[in-house]
Amino acid sequence: MFTPKGKFGWYELMTNDTNAAGKFYSDVVGWTTSEVTGGDGPPYTTFNVGDAGIAGMLHIPGHTAWIGYIAVDDVDAHIEKIVAAGGKLWKAATDVPGMLRFAVMSDPQGAAIVVFTPHPSMPTPERPAPPTPGTIGWHELYTTDLEGGFDFYSKLFGWTKVSDMEMGPMGTYRVFDEGGHKQMGDGGMMIKAPHIPVSSWAFYFCVDSIKAAIERVKAGGGKILNGPMQVPGGGWIIQGHDPQGATFSLVGNE
Repeated sequence: MFTPKGKFGWYELMTNDTNAAGKFYSDVVGWTTSEVTGGDGPPYTTFNVGDAGIAGMLHIPGHTAWIGYIAVDDVDAHIEKIVAAGGKLWKAATDVPGMLRFAVMSDPQGAAIVVFTPHPSMPTPERPAPPTPGTIGWHELYTTDLEGGFDFYSKLFGWTKVSDMEMGPMGTYRVFDEGGHKQMGDGGMMIKAPHIPVSSWAFYFCVDSIKAAIERVKAGGGKILNGPMQVPGGGWIIQGHDPQGATFSLVGNE
Protein backbone atom coordinates (compact mmCIF):
# COMPACT_ATOMS: atom_id res chain seq x y z
CA MET A 1 0.00 0.00 0.00
CA PHE A 2 2.98 2.35 0.45
CA THR A 3 3.36 5.09 -2.13
CA PRO A 4 5.30 8.36 -2.30
CA LYS A 5 3.59 11.26 -0.56
CA GLY A 6 1.13 13.27 -2.60
CA LYS A 7 0.06 10.31 -4.75
CA PHE A 8 -2.91 7.98 -4.74
CA GLY A 9 -1.73 4.79 -3.06
CA TRP A 10 -4.85 2.76 -2.30
CA TYR A 11 -8.43 2.42 -3.49
CA GLU A 12 -11.39 1.16 -1.47
CA LEU A 13 -14.84 -0.10 -2.34
CA MET A 14 -17.56 0.44 0.23
CA THR A 15 -20.39 -1.94 -0.60
CA ASN A 16 -23.43 -3.64 0.90
CA ASP A 17 -22.48 -7.08 -0.44
CA THR A 18 -18.77 -7.92 -0.29
CA ASN A 19 -19.21 -11.50 -1.51
CA ALA A 20 -21.04 -10.48 -4.67
CA ALA A 21 -18.79 -7.48 -5.30
CA GLY A 22 -15.68 -9.59 -4.77
CA LYS A 23 -16.80 -12.07 -7.41
CA PHE A 24 -17.84 -9.33 -9.85
CA TYR A 25 -14.53 -7.45 -9.77
CA SER A 26 -12.49 -10.66 -9.74
CA ASP A 27 -14.30 -11.78 -12.90
CA VAL A 28 -14.23 -8.38 -14.64
CA VAL A 29 -10.81 -7.01 -13.68
CA GLY A 30 -8.96 -10.23 -12.93
CA TRP A 31 -8.18 -9.53 -9.28
CA THR A 32 -7.89 -12.21 -6.63
CA THR A 33 -9.25 -11.55 -3.14
CA SER A 34 -7.79 -12.09 0.33
CA GLU A 35 -9.33 -11.63 3.77
CA VAL A 36 -7.40 -9.54 6.30
CA THR A 37 -7.91 -10.75 9.85
CA GLY A 38 -7.07 -9.27 13.21
CA GLY A 39 -8.13 -6.22 15.19
CA ASP A 40 -11.57 -5.23 16.36
CA GLY A 41 -12.78 -3.67 13.13
CA PRO A 42 -15.05 -5.17 10.47
CA PRO A 43 -13.67 -7.82 8.08
CA TYR A 44 -11.53 -6.40 5.29
CA THR A 45 -10.97 -7.82 1.81
CA THR A 46 -8.06 -6.92 -0.45
CA PHE A 47 -8.06 -7.05 -4.25
CA ASN A 48 -4.71 -8.31 -5.49
CA VAL A 49 -2.57 -8.69 -8.58
CA GLY A 50 -0.23 -11.54 -7.78
CA ASP A 51 1.05 -10.99 -4.25
CA ALA A 52 0.51 -7.23 -4.37
CA GLY A 53 -2.55 -5.55 -2.92
CA ILE A 54 -4.12 -3.00 -5.26
CA ALA A 55 -7.38 -2.08 -3.52
CA GLY A 56 -9.64 -3.07 -0.63
CA MET A 57 -13.28 -3.58 0.22
CA LEU A 58 -15.46 -2.95 3.28
CA HIS A 59 -19.04 -3.94 4.07
CA ILE A 60 -21.06 -0.80 4.74
CA PRO A 61 -24.87 -1.27 4.68
CA GLY A 62 -26.70 1.08 2.35
CA HIS A 63 -23.59 2.55 0.76
CA THR A 64 -21.79 1.69 -2.48
CA ALA A 65 -18.88 3.77 -3.77
CA TRP A 66 -15.17 3.77 -4.51
CA ILE A 67 -12.82 6.13 -2.65
CA GLY A 68 -9.11 6.86 -3.11
CA TYR A 69 -6.34 7.17 -0.53
CA ILE A 70 -3.67 9.87 -0.97
CA ALA A 71 -0.38 9.37 0.89
CA VAL A 72 0.90 12.17 3.13
CA ASP A 73 3.79 12.40 5.57
CA ASP A 74 1.62 13.50 8.53
CA VAL A 75 -2.13 12.81 8.55
CA ASP A 76 -2.92 15.13 11.44
CA ALA A 77 -1.04 18.07 9.93
CA HIS A 78 -2.80 17.51 6.61
CA ILE A 79 -6.21 17.47 8.28
CA GLU A 80 -5.55 21.00 9.50
CA LYS A 81 -4.30 22.12 6.07
CA ILE A 82 -7.26 20.59 4.23
CA VAL A 83 -9.81 22.15 6.58
CA ALA A 84 -8.03 25.51 6.33
CA ALA A 85 -8.25 25.22 2.52
CA GLY A 86 -12.02 24.66 2.66
CA GLY A 87 -12.20 20.88 2.86
CA LYS A 88 -14.11 18.90 5.47
CA LEU A 89 -13.26 16.17 7.95
CA TRP A 90 -15.76 13.30 7.96
CA LYS A 91 -13.94 10.66 10.00
CA ALA A 92 -11.27 11.66 12.52
CA ALA A 93 -7.74 10.31 12.20
CA THR A 94 -7.72 6.60 13.06
CA ASP A 95 -4.90 4.08 13.45
CA VAL A 96 -4.88 0.61 11.91
CA PRO A 97 -2.13 -0.95 14.08
CA GLY A 98 0.95 -1.88 12.10
CA MET A 99 -0.57 -0.62 8.85
CA LEU A 100 -1.49 3.06 8.63
CA ARG A 101 -3.12 6.15 10.11
CA PHE A 102 -5.92 7.66 8.01
CA ALA A 103 -8.70 10.23 7.94
CA VAL A 104 -11.76 10.48 5.66
CA MET A 105 -12.18 13.96 4.20
CA SER A 106 -13.55 15.84 1.21
CA ASP A 107 -12.11 18.60 -0.94
CA PRO A 108 -13.72 22.08 -0.98
CA GLN A 109 -16.08 21.03 -3.79
CA GLY A 110 -17.23 17.91 -1.89
CA ALA A 111 -15.29 15.06 -3.55
CA ALA A 112 -14.41 12.42 -0.96
CA ILE A 113 -10.79 11.45 -0.35
CA VAL A 114 -8.81 9.63 2.33
CA VAL A 115 -5.42 10.90 3.47
CA PHE A 116 -3.13 8.30 5.00
CA THR A 117 0.35 7.79 6.40
CA PRO A 118 1.70 4.23 6.21
CA HIS A 119 3.22 2.64 9.32
CA PRO A 120 6.96 1.96 8.92
CA SER A 121 6.36 -1.79 9.41
CA MET A 122 3.54 -2.03 6.88
CA PRO A 123 4.20 -4.74 4.24
CA THR A 124 4.99 -3.22 0.85
CA PRO A 125 5.18 -5.87 -1.89
CA GLU A 126 6.21 -4.48 -5.25
CA ARG A 127 3.28 -3.70 -7.51
CA PRO A 128 3.17 -4.14 -11.26
CA ALA A 129 2.96 -0.91 -13.22
CA PRO A 130 0.07 0.21 -15.44
CA PRO A 131 -1.17 -0.87 -17.94
CA THR A 132 -0.78 -4.32 -16.38
CA PRO A 133 -4.32 -5.72 -16.04
CA GLY A 134 -5.63 -5.09 -12.53
CA THR A 135 -3.62 -1.94 -11.89
CA ILE A 136 -5.09 1.57 -11.79
CA GLY A 137 -4.41 3.39 -15.03
CA TRP A 138 -6.09 6.78 -14.57
CA HIS A 139 -7.72 9.04 -11.95
CA GLU A 140 -10.53 11.41 -12.88
CA LEU A 141 -12.11 14.20 -10.84
CA TYR A 142 -15.61 15.46 -11.63
CA THR A 143 -15.92 18.79 -9.84
CA THR A 144 -18.05 21.93 -9.62
CA ASP A 145 -15.00 24.23 -9.87
CA LEU A 146 -12.10 23.19 -12.09
CA GLU A 147 -9.73 25.99 -11.13
CA GLY A 148 -10.60 25.77 -7.44
CA GLY A 149 -10.29 22.00 -7.43
CA PHE A 150 -6.94 22.00 -9.20
CA ASP A 151 -5.62 24.74 -6.92
CA PHE A 152 -6.55 22.66 -3.87
CA TYR A 153 -4.74 19.50 -5.02
CA SER A 154 -1.80 21.48 -6.33
CA LYS A 155 -1.21 23.29 -3.03
CA LEU A 156 -2.03 20.39 -0.71
CA PHE A 157 -0.34 17.54 -2.61
CA GLY A 158 2.04 19.15 -5.09
CA TRP A 159 0.25 18.14 -8.28
CA THR A 160 1.08 19.99 -11.50
CA LYS A 161 -0.78 20.73 -14.72
CA VAL A 162 0.30 18.78 -17.80
CA SER A 163 -2.16 20.24 -20.31
CA ASP A 164 -5.69 21.50 -20.94
CA MET A 165 -7.90 20.01 -23.63
CA GLU A 166 -11.03 21.81 -24.81
CA MET A 167 -14.00 19.46 -25.20
CA GLY A 168 -16.65 21.80 -26.59
CA PRO A 169 -19.85 21.88 -24.53
CA MET A 170 -18.18 19.64 -21.90
CA GLY A 171 -15.64 22.37 -21.16
CA THR A 172 -11.96 22.02 -20.30
CA TYR A 173 -10.31 18.72 -19.42
CA ARG A 174 -7.20 19.31 -17.31
CA VAL A 175 -4.54 16.61 -17.25
CA PHE A 176 -2.49 16.56 -14.05
CA ASP A 177 0.70 14.90 -12.83
CA GLU A 178 1.08 13.61 -9.26
CA GLY A 179 4.84 14.06 -9.32
CA GLY A 180 6.12 11.19 -11.43
CA HIS A 181 6.52 13.47 -14.48
CA LYS A 182 4.69 11.11 -16.81
CA GLN A 183 4.29 12.41 -20.35
CA MET A 184 0.58 11.57 -20.31
CA GLY A 185 0.05 12.52 -16.64
CA ASP A 186 -1.71 10.55 -13.91
CA GLY A 187 -5.27 11.75 -14.34
CA GLY A 188 -7.67 14.46 -15.36
CA MET A 189 -10.18 16.94 -13.95
CA MET A 190 -13.31 18.40 -15.47
CA ILE A 191 -16.58 20.10 -14.53
CA LYS A 192 -19.02 17.35 -13.60
CA ALA A 193 -21.88 16.57 -15.94
CA PRO A 194 -25.42 17.40 -14.73
CA HIS A 195 -26.27 13.71 -14.22
CA ILE A 196 -23.43 13.32 -11.68
CA PRO A 197 -25.05 14.32 -8.37
CA VAL A 198 -21.97 15.48 -6.46
CA SER A 199 -18.26 16.11 -7.03
CA SER A 200 -16.45 12.78 -7.02
CA TRP A 201 -13.39 10.81 -8.09
CA ALA A 202 -13.40 7.97 -10.61
CA PHE A 203 -10.65 5.36 -10.91
CA TYR A 204 -9.90 3.46 -14.10
CA PHE A 205 -8.95 -0.20 -13.67
CA CYS A 206 -6.74 -1.62 -16.42
CA VAL A 207 -8.02 -4.60 -18.41
CA ASP A 208 -6.63 -6.47 -21.39
CA SER A 209 -9.52 -5.80 -23.77
CA ILE A 210 -12.43 -3.41 -23.37
CA LYS A 211 -14.64 -5.49 -25.66
CA ALA A 212 -14.01 -8.63 -23.61
CA ALA A 213 -14.42 -6.72 -20.34
CA ILE A 214 -17.80 -5.36 -21.45
CA GLU A 215 -19.05 -8.90 -21.91
CA ARG A 216 -17.77 -9.84 -18.44
CA VAL A 217 -19.52 -6.79 -16.93
CA LYS A 218 -22.83 -7.78 -18.53
CA ALA A 219 -22.46 -11.44 -17.59
CA GLY A 220 -21.78 -10.44 -13.97
CA GLY A 221 -24.90 -8.29 -13.66
CA GLY A 222 -23.22 -4.90 -14.12
CA LYS A 223 -24.35 -2.09 -16.39
CA ILE A 224 -22.45 -0.07 -18.98
CA LEU A 225 -23.19 3.65 -18.55
CA ASN A 226 -20.86 5.15 -21.15
CA GLY A 227 -18.63 3.82 -23.92
CA PRO A 228 -16.72 2.14 -25.27
CA MET A 229 -14.87 5.32 -26.28
CA GLN A 230 -11.34 5.81 -27.58
CA VAL A 231 -9.19 8.35 -25.71
CA PRO A 232 -5.91 10.14 -26.53
CA GLY A 233 -3.05 7.66 -26.53
CA GLY A 234 -5.11 4.97 -28.24
CA GLY A 235 -6.75 3.33 -25.23
CA TRP A 236 -10.45 2.58 -24.84
CA ILE A 237 -12.61 3.31 -21.79
CA ILE A 238 -16.02 2.57 -20.33
CA GLN A 239 -17.87 3.69 -17.22
CA GLY A 240 -20.35 1.39 -15.53
CA HIS A 241 -22.26 0.38 -12.43
CA ASP A 242 -21.47 -2.80 -10.55
CA PRO A 243 -24.44 -4.96 -9.45
CA GLN A 244 -24.59 -3.13 -6.09
CA GLY A 245 -24.66 0.31 -7.74
CA ALA A 246 -21.09 1.57 -7.33
CA THR A 247 -19.70 3.46 -10.32
CA PHE A 248 -16.47 2.09 -11.79
CA SER A 249 -14.36 2.71 -14.90
CA LEU A 250 -12.17 0.51 -17.09
CA VAL A 251 -9.35 1.28 -19.51
CA GLY A 252 -7.67 -1.07 -21.96
CA ASN A 253 -7.02 -1.99 -25.56
CA GLU A 254 -9.97 -2.32 -27.91
